[in-house]
Amino acid sequence: MMYRWMKSMWKSVVILAFILVLCTGVAAVPAEGGSADQTSLCADENVVISVIDYSGRVITIKDYPERIVSLAPSNTELIFAIGAGGRLVAVADQSDYPIEALAIPTVGGFKTISIEKVLAAKPDLVVASTGNTAQVLDRLRSLGVVVLVIDPETISEMLDAILLLGAITGNTLEAEQLSKDFSVRINAVIDTVADRKETPSVAHIVWHDPVWVSGDGTFQHEVITRAGGTNAFDSIEEWGIIGLEEFVIANPDYILVSSGTGMDKDDYDIIYEYVMNEPRFQRMDAVKHNRVVIIDADTISRGGPRIVDALEEVAEVIHPDLFMSTDRKRVPVESSPAGIILPLLAISVMVLLAWKKI
Repeated sequence: MMYRWMKSMWKSVVILAFILVLCTGVAAVPAEGGSADQTSLCADENVVISVIDYSGRVITIKDYPERIVSLAPSNTELIFAIGAGGRLVAVADQSDYPIEALAIPTVGGFKTISIEKVLAAKPDLVVASTGNTAQVLDRLRSLGVVVLVIDPETISEMLDAILLLGAITGNTLEAEQLSKDFSVRINAVIDTVADRKETPSVAHIVWHDPVWVSGDGTFQHEVITRAGGTNAFDSIEEWGIIGLEEFVIANPDYILVSSGTGMDKDDYDIIYEYVMNEPRFQRMDAVKHNRVVIIDADTISRGGPRIVDALEEVAEVIHPDLFMSTDRKRVPVESSPAGIILPLLAISVMVLLAWKKI
């Protein structure tokens, strides 16, 4: 566990220390009349962008990339989030968020990338993940393709990835603002749950046959702990199988279950149905008190921008007394409908009373 923490800290330091954007020409500015997805590039031909990615490699390119291929759904989300989604010419299968990503051609699954399709897209930059396999990434590099590896393992590293992508795409301002906004939201959750009266135990089920749960070293674990809970199975490293009796004995206060059929979209929430109908689970507190909660599988498992949504959602679920159920961002009263309607009603009553006196 200490090794993972040191690795995470070192990775963050290295990435932040070596995000170097070397521009000898005119500084990049937003294109006049352009959308958030457009950024005008440096006018001088001697523009050089140099960064160190998550694999420790120095990645150097001339000019900001105009044709980007994403080999992971989480990277696709990050690229869209910093306003560079319009430059994506191909993405990995399952890149289904935001909705605009569905219109982009695909190049194969996360671990079954088609090198031929990637080359056919003629990318200036490929944003990959270690999960794409070393064989595929090394082959692309040997063919002259610029490959940037983005592989955050924690929420903090996801924020670093945003800055890294901003540096290499030229969307630095957008990335910095996004990172700040996320930090504000994350800290708001942490500050709010600091006032909690108790720390409920929480289990996250990835699959039900057999029962797979999220343990230490996962985004799910970090979401649970930052949201003011304790992972009922933090003794497990990453993901592991739990026997039914062991699960029942753990008796977590809340059970989070991935939506659909686990990692795929589906109208039938098979894991939820299993938990609610398994006879041996009926004596568990979470089942008896309706504290089995469906959470979007992609939102809580991808190392992308929606992991902050997952943090807010889980915090609201396990600490309903600390959050406004209708708006997890805690809209101030004066901005809410009631904050406007009540004063109007008071004025109306005063007008009517004055009218009667006349």
